[in-house]
Amino acid sequence: MKPTLVVMAAGMGSRFGGLKQAEPITEDGKGILDFSVYDAKKAGFGKVIFIIREDMAEDFKQLVGNRISKTIPVEYVFQTMDDVPAGRTKPFGTGHAIYCCRNIVKEPFAIINADDYYGQNAFFEIGKHLSIAKQGQYAMTAYKLANTLSKNGTVSRGVCKVEEGYLKNVTEYTKINSDCSYILDGEVGVLPKETPVSMNLWGLTPDIFEYITKEYQLFLKTANLAKDEFFIPSVISNTVNAGHATVKVFTNADKWYGITYREDLEEIKEAIGGYIKDGLYKGI
Repeated sequence: MKPTLVVMAAGMGSRFGGLKQAEPITEDGKGILDFSVYDAKKAGFGKVIFIIREDMAEDFKQLVGNRISKTIPVEYVFQTMDDVPAGRTKPFGTGHAIYCCRNIVKEPFAIINADDYYGQNAFFEIGKHLSIAKQGQYAMTAYKLANTLSKNGTVSRGVCKVEEGYLKNVTEYTKINSDCSYILDGEVGVLPKETPVSMNLWGLTPDIFEYITKEYQLFLKTANLAKDEFFIPSVISNTVNAGHATVKVFTNADKWYGITYREDLEEIKEAIGGYIKDGLYKGI
C-alpha cells in the first residue's frame, strides 16, 4: 500500500497577508505545493489529502487543488471550528488538523505544511520508511536550525532532542531570530546553528489517531481555549514518552524554504528557479 501525503493548508497566512499556499513562484503560476507533491509522487506516495477550512474550499480548489488533481488523486478534509469558543478566529493548530483526518486516513502517511519546501531527499527517506513501517514506527525529517530561518522576522521551530538516531522530545520555540537567538518564557538565549529542528515533516502510522484523540480531549478540558495551540509535535512527544511509539530521525542537510512573510517569496523563487534550471523538475 502506497503512503498518503497529508498537507496542512488551513492557515490563511496572516503575517504573509493572503492565501500563501496559492502564491505563484514560477512564471507559469505554480506554487510550492506543486513541487512538494511532485517530489512526494516521485518518492512513491499514492494520493494527497489537503486539510483546509470550508470557507476557503472553492478558492483553494481553483487556485491549487484542481491543477494538482490532474497528476495524483486528491481528497479534502475540513479543519472545523466546532470546538472553538466565541472570540477565537482560528482553529486550534496542527494537532487538531491531523485529528480531523481520523476517519479518512487508514494507511501510513506523511504530513507537511502547505507553504514549506522540503526538498526531494526528505520525501524519499520518509516514503521508504513508511513503505515498511509497522504500527508505532514513526519518522521525521530534522533540518539544521540555521537552514530554516527567515531574515524577515521571527519564526517558530520545534527543537528536537535526538539520541542514537531516534527522537526523545520536541520543545516549541516561538520567537527565533535569523541569528539563532530566541526568547523563551521571557528568557533570551542563542541556539547552536546545527540544532536539529522539526519542520512538521512527519511519517506516521494510523495508530497515531488513537493518541491524538485522547490528547485532544484532554486539551479541551485543560487548555485556555481562547489562545492555546494543540501542536502535533507535542502529541508525538507524549506518545513516545509513554512508550507507545518510536520516531526515527532523518537528518537533512538541505536548505529548507518557507513562506512566513511576503518578503520570503523572492528567495524561494530564486532557489526553486535554480532547481528547475538544474533539471530536478523535468516535466512538472
